[in-house]
Amino acid sequence: MSKRLLALAATGLVFALTACGSASNTTSNSSSGGSQASGTLTVWTDETRIEGFNAIGEAFQKATGVKLEVVQKPTDDVRTDFIAQAPSGAGPDLIVGANDWVGSLVKNGVVAPVELGDKANGFSDAAKKAFTSDGTLYGVPYAVENIALVRNNALAKDTPATFDELIAQGKQLTPDHPVLIQQGDKGDAYHLYPVQSSFGAPLFKPDTTEIGMKGEAGEKFAAYIKKLTNEGVLSESIGGDQAKQAFLDGKSPYIITGPWWTGEFTKAGLDISVLPVPSAGGQPSAPFIGVQGVYLSSYSKNALLANQFLDYMAGDEAQKILQEKGGRLPALKSAAAAVTDPVLKGFEAAGESGQSLPAITGIDTVWSHWGSAELSILRGEDPVTTWQQMIANVEDALAKG
Repeated sequence: MSKRLLALAATGLVFALTACGSASNTTSNSSSGGSQASGTLTVWTDETRIEGFNAIGEAFQKATGVKLEVVQKPTDDVRTDFIAQAPSGAGPDLIVGANDWVGSLVKNGVVAPVELGDKANGFSDAAKKAFTSDGTLYGVPYAVENIALVRNNALAKDTPATFDELIAQGKQLTPDHPVLIQQGDKGDAYHLYPVQSSFGAPLFKPDTTEIGMKGEAGEKFAAYIKKLTNEGVLSESIGGDQAKQAFLDGKSPYIITGPWWTGEFTKAGLDISVLPVPSAGGQPSAPFIGVQGVYLSSYSKNALLANQFLDYMAGDEAQKILQEKGGRLPALKSAAAAVTDPVLKGFEAAGESGQSLPAITGIDTVWSHWGSAELSILRGEDPVTTWQQMIANVEDALAKG
């Protein structure tokens, strides 16, 4: 770790502890007519979280007097632009993103450690672990998410126990799209992973960075990709937006997706159920479990106010607002226990056998090789040799760090 980052870590701890005390004082002063803090914090987020953080900004300003300037950026640009711009001082004070960003953000020295004090006990060990690197916490978790099978109840009332049976049912109901699984022109290993994991071919072996999807199990899944393509399930012309719209239009009884779109489905009047993805390979499907959170820039010039905001993010009010606006299960245990929404409870049940989303350095390269290989199989390349080459590329990339 650089000297600059070590210094910031120490400073951040002092600021965080100060902020934990000042947040309650500010609220108390506000309620008794006293003065509030002032200043502006900038946070970058994407289009799926903008509504929630605008609402958070209003509540935070009302409570503390500090303004939250929320800047919307495309999903793929938040992290890359932050890494590029933060050192020059052009970046934000905070960014919103998934836990699998931890490795690259820490490696580039653009995020500072976060100290939650006693509030850390309010989060599950899994949520805290997701934002931890080398024993240090680098973000405040606010939501837990995973993908599942979403069913349009107007088209299907019962769901078969296996994926092959589901495809057969879907073909009878909507022949063109028996089930929607987004791919696009870069492939999408994330959305195929519940199917892959049911073959006993996890990305990594439990609690290691040893590739678990090599060998016979992974190669059987690779052959299944070809079968899904032949069955009309997979197509590079069906990316995320196309899959969502097809489901909205009633062109398929099923879609494998996450909670970020179910709000649109229900607003459109669809009656939906959220279910575990049926097994294709004989073992339980295990989607990735991701954790969303807020990172603090190590280059922020407003560290005191930023830590005050992070302290606020670790409370029930903020977590509830984001759950209501963003449709994701809160990471804070007390807020999650209060959720009764059947859609969110369905995602929670579907994720019971899930696997933590990897946050290691080099994971971006893994995703790239993995998705490209699946796309090549979809396009007609030999499944086994393509999979074997992908494994070799992934192992080489991880060895280089």
